[in-house]
Amino acid sequence: MATTADQPRDAAPRLVVAVLGAGVMGGAVLTAILDAQHAGPGDVRVSTLDPEAADRWRARGVLVTGNAEAVDGADVVVVATKPADVAGVLDEAGPRLKPGAVVISLAAGVRLALLEGHLPAGTAVVRVMPNTPAVIGEGMSALSPGASCSPEQLELAQQLLGACGQVVTVPESAQNAVTAVSGSGPAYLFYLLEAMIDAGVLLGLSRPVATELAVQTAYGAASMVRRNGTHPGLLREQVTSPGGTTAAALRTLDAKAVKAAMMEAIEAAARRSAELA
Repeated sequence: MATTADQPRDAAPRLVVAVLGAGVMGGAVLTAILDAQHAGPGDVRVSTLDPEAADRWRARGVLVTGNAEAVDGADVVVVATKPADVAGVLDEAGPRLKPGAVVISLAAGVRLALLEGHLPAGTAVVRVMPNTPAVIGEGMSALSPGASCSPEQLELAQQLLGACGQVVTVPESAQNAVTAVSGSGPAYLFYLLEAMIDAGVLLGLSRPVATELAVQTAYGAASMVRRNGTHPGLLREQVTSPGGTTAAALRTLDAKAVKAAMMEAIEAAARRSAELA
């Protein structure tokens, strides 16, 4: 059968995507999906309670509608509402899901059992813990598939979330640890950067210069770990000359038990994640 220029023989099928709760995180995922051309504006529907967000999406040619209407005919439904609202949103939209649709939940702490319990039996569900650098395409997302999610459906979720940054797949039992390490992780690094910048100002640097020094140093150090695959402890040793400035700084950090405090903080975050779940 002949094909047209608009629909070549080897074209990938177009995805219809619904985003329920197109706020910061839902909006970041949707923007990445559009930028990666996994779907076009005409193939996307969103629901949002934010009038300004609604206007922004309409300006991009995206249909803004209610939850139930948004999921009609959608291949992928991204749930990005507040966790407390998830059950009600799924009760409203679930009956309108088409067979074979994949539901991707970005709602922190909402377990697969709850998601599946408010959707038609057999619905493919993927629970995701993203983090805020997704808004610039440098996020970290950990995916946990539900009981009815096929390998192909999980791969589709991986591709879509991969447009926002890096993706790993973990069992749901690991999600509290993921939340503690990467979900809350940007805040730890912002905290450290804030301390480095303030220290630079204390030592006489202007705040813009101290900020540039600290931010680029953090970015470069993280890039070295990713690019080389070297354990950060080994890289730290390479920077630490005997009797030098770095050794003096690290001795102070060890005396203050900074590493132990960081590990305790992340354990506390994991415990709180479990409590909230």
